[in-house]
Amino acid sequence: MTSTRVRKQEAPSAIEVALTGRLLLDDPLLNKGSAFPEDERREFGLLGLLPPHVSTVEEQLERTYENYRRKETDLEKYIFLTSLQDRNETLFYRLLEGHVTEMAPIIYTPVVGAGCQQYSHIYRRPRGLYISYPHLDSIAAILGNAPNPDIDVIVVTDGERILGLGDLGIGGMGIPVGKLSLYTLFAGIAPSRTLPIVLDVGTDNTHLLDDPIYLGWRHPRVQPDKYDEFIERFVQAVIAKFPRVILQWEDFSKNNAARLLERYRDRLCTFNDDIQGTGAVTLAGLLAAMEVVGSKITEQRIVILGAGSSAIGIAGQLAACLQTEGLTEEKARRLIWLVDTGGLVHSSRSDLGPSKRPYAQPSENLGGWVLASTDRISLFDVVKNVRPTVLIGTSAQPGAFTEATIREMTRHAGRPIIFPLSNPTSKSEATPGDLMDWTGGRAIVATGSPYPPVNFNSRVIETGQCNNAFIFPGVGLGLIASGARRVSDQMFTAAARALAELSPARTDPAAPLYPKLENARQLSLSVALAVASEAVRSGMAPPATTEELKKRINANIWNPQYARYRHVPR
Repeated sequence: MTSTRVRKQEAPSAIEVALTGRLLLDDPLLNKGSAFPEDERREFGLLGLLPPHVSTVEEQLERTYENYRRKETDLEKYIFLTSLQDRNETLFYRLLEGHVTEMAPIIYTPVVGAGCQQYSHIYRRPRGLYISYPHLDSIAAILGNAPNPDIDVIVVTDGERILGLGDLGIGGMGIPVGKLSLYTLFAGIAPSRTLPIVLDVGTDNTHLLDDPIYLGWRHPRVQPDKYDEFIERFVQAVIAKFPRVILQWEDFSKNNAARLLERYRDRLCTFNDDIQGTGAVTLAGLLAAMEVVGSKITEQRIVILGAGSSAIGIAGQLAACLQTEGLTEEKARRLIWLVDTGGLVHSSRSDLGPSKRPYAQPSENLGGWVLASTDRISLFDVVKNVRPTVLIGTSAQPGAFTEATIREMTRHAGRPIIFPLSNPTSKSEATPGDLMDWTGGRAIVATGSPYPPVNFNSRVIETGQCNNAFIFPGVGLGLIASGARRVSDQMFTAAARALAELSPARTDPAAPLYPKLENARQLSLSVALAVASEAVRSGMAPPATTEELKKRINANIWNPQYARYRHVPR
């Protein structure tokens, strides 16, 4: 039986539209701006409201890009693109399609971080839903105010851990908006069927609370019991209003991210991109790196700096992959070494939360280690004694991968694999240029944010971006096309393997581990098919052949093209 989520999105010969005049021009999903043809201007009461020349979309793109290039700072460019999205979504996505590499970092990482920090100061128009704790009893009504009653994907944040920038309160809305823009840009999911939501439960950021124009609820974050009640009421309302929706959790604190995922993953179709998406895209890069170094992932010694949601997600995805390669769960976890603010995560520590304990290294195995300090086992200590082949950073501590640490790693690893993944660039554990210098150009590097190519010994070395955008849009499209009821970790493993198969480094060892962003649309289709196939294989989606899944994927792709309109009275 075909899922009710599967549908045809091809535009009819003409779309029936009731809005006229200024109301039509003010609707970003319907507005064509100066491209409204003469007959539609008469039919919809637009004569005189627009300049007389009817523009082609190419003329609009030229004019818009010219204005974009006049902006002097990245934040000004972010504001410009956000404003364009708010007035003409078709033109917004056409512009992005033509300048993916240039503009994706503006609408998402790293520049979205600055947009979130300045949210209350650069606010223009509302987008999505703002659900504040004082409106606890009105959550269902607020969801009923969504612009479209048919929603496929919700991205939600509570603003507590925005990138590596911390608690930004209601400013976190920039993250769901940016993520959903990538869903549309890279996977073709119609913007009308996406919904960004920020859950405003207060903020502990005193700078925001003292800001006279802060737009959020001016109150410290609510206590855990009230917070959990609020989240429960929200999820119940989502299930009631949008029973088939995909709910993506984004930028929740390490205290809440994993436990909320576990609490709700069996109640609706949901996942946490910081945990599962980051784990999958990192695994894809490591699988591709294995092709470069001619080794197996089971032969690696992996150190992860940071033990928050991203680190635990990476560790979990790696452990799952290692088990598929024949290792036991225990042996898989023993190849992964976590280092947090308290040093190495090991069994003698009494301060470990439930998410870290499975990866605590047995203390009895640390005998004979030479330590720089008796207070804690530092990252340098771990590198010196473990002799890792892989080093991953999710700590949001700039410069945490010091020269001494990297040189020590290079003593024991012929081709050290180093992923400083923290976003934005100001939080990165190291720069590609430094890593190349300290390893003599031997490092295989991927970063969380985009970096320019590195010039080293007359070589130009491109650094691949370990970007979740290669994973989550395709995952969402695969879930929609298959009609999956739930999201499994195995779906993310399938997504990782699909992405790894498309790594440029598989055919050219000198190439980056990850593809260029302009190829993300085609990559997302491959990821979507892998996820949809795994959903069917596991019984989490109705039976379907590969060919049927391909047709459903294509049928769910929206393209930014102006349609013909036909006026129908209200």
